Amino acid sequence: MADPVVIATWPFGRLAVETALRALQAGNSALEAALAGAQAVEDDPAVRSVGLGGLGNALGTVSLDACIMDGRTLQCGAVAGVENIRHVAALAKLVADKTPHVFLVGEGAKWFALQNGFSLEPLFTPESIAEWAQKRPKVKDPAATPIMPAPTAADSHDTVTVLVRDAAGHLGGVCTTSGLAYKLPGRVGDSPIIGAGLYVDDEAGAAGSTGVGEEIIRIGAAMLMTEAMRQGKSAQEACDLAVQRVHAFAARRGVHPARVAFIAIDPKGNPAASCTERTEFQYAVARGNAIELRQAKPFAPKM
Repeated sequence: MADPVVIATWPFGRLAVETALRALQAGNSALEAALAGAQAVEDDPAVRSVGLGGLGNALGTVSLDACIMDGRTLQCGAVAGVENIRHVAALAKLVADKTPHVFLVGEGAKWFALQNGFSLEPLFTPESIAEWAQKRPKVKDPAATPIMPAPTAADSHDTVTVLVRDAAGHLGGVCTTSGLAYKLPGRVGDSPIIGAGLYVDDEAGAAGSTGVGEEIIRIGAAMLMTEAMRQGKSAQEACDLAVQRVHAFAARRGVHPARVAFIAIDPKGNPAASCTERTEFQYAVARGNAIELRQAKPFAPKM
């Protein structure tokens, strides 16, 4: 039996790994532990990009996205565009557990939540409303919908992705977010997309993403990293490969690489992270009972 390993995105990922570690110590599975960690962040109103207190879209509405994946069975579930349901990661797991489907969206996902005992509640707080109003993009026509330009600010799309390897070597992962602040209503990023924001396979590894979702979707980041580990690359090499791919695709379009970051755990439990240039990315790691916050070094591939 090996020490359990938990890795989660951003400084608030420390809460996630602490919670996940306690869940593992209580006998929960890797996926259950990852879900507990993610839900702790969903419940924190101070985090403006996940769950309760998330910043709204261009109309001020808070909508949430999430997915989960079990590395033992490849069972996965996802929801997107869900309003007034706080624990969307748990809802995504319910999709996997109770339906033959993988992905539910919008009103259908909300209906499914209500049918299974979830409660409706407002997701905004006085503080999140004030921040949304203060930072809202200005438009000349007050009646027009403010549309964000191509996203660049890292503080408006800080997804929490939690990856867990338990003592038996099984992997589980969860990704949950309120998405890009001021996004067009209906916009969905990478976070609920299996293979983009998250992919987990006991035989290959676990990988997750955070940052500008459009760029992460474009490279199929989580699947790219997991398949790289399946082919024998280390977790660090897999994360760096994803960054390299973001740079390469940005160069083809003649734009600067977006601010994105990646985390991974290989089947042996080695965690790693990487990010694009101009991205200040910290992530939390728990191995055994030791918990630390690490700074990812931006990977600048030679073009």
